[in-house]
Amino acid sequence: MGLTAIFFYLFSVIAIGSAFMVISAKNPVHSVLFLILAFFNAAGLFVLLGAEFLAMILVIVYVGAVAVLFLFVVMMLDVDFVELKQGFLQYVPLGGLVALILAGELVVVLGGFLVDPNFAIGVGAAPIPDIGEVSNTEAIGLLLYTRYIYFFQAAGMVLLVAMIGAIVLTLRHKEGVKRQNISAQNARTRETAIEVVDVETGKGI
Repeated sequence: MGLTAIFFYLFSVIAIGSAFMVISAKNPVHSVLFLILAFFNAAGLFVLLGAEFLAMILVIVYVGAVAVLFLFVVMMLDVDFVELKQGFLQYVPLGGLVALILAGELVVVLGGFLVDPNFAIGVGAAPIPDIGEVSNTEAIGLLLYTRYIYFFQAAGMVLLVAMIGAIVLTLRHKEGVKRQNISAQNARTRETAIEVVDVETGKGI
């Protein structure tokens, strides 16, 4: 077994174990720390594959910005851990069903690849540009922004909808706090927008 294979299995085992701890850890702060560990090991796998650009992006963007932001948000929120644990079991059936569906899809994809290594090419995958002629980053850009541009835009829309949904679900209105009512502002007329008051000289309103 070569040194590359040893590091591959080492990074893979740590990444899988960290991913499991992200969803099983009782403390959200610990979950975020395990998520950062999973990102680092995934970056190591990208380096072994020769995708240094993806490894650098994973560390800089996801570890340096997203995961650290998650950590600050979790630590700043007043999370009630007792209440959080009470609702965990009711999501187990649905989560188990989703996990089974994802596992089945992985088995179908891996089984198709083992039976026919050209399975992905047969379903429309674009050929990988020659790494000897273009750089790693340029090869990713050639595929991502040409052949798969619509999938890339669709993924962005999914993330946008997920972000809006998370904001809507977690938004709480407090009593007594003045907020902007855009519909009421747009429905104003000239008569309701201003009020002319005849103030006598020397007296206030």
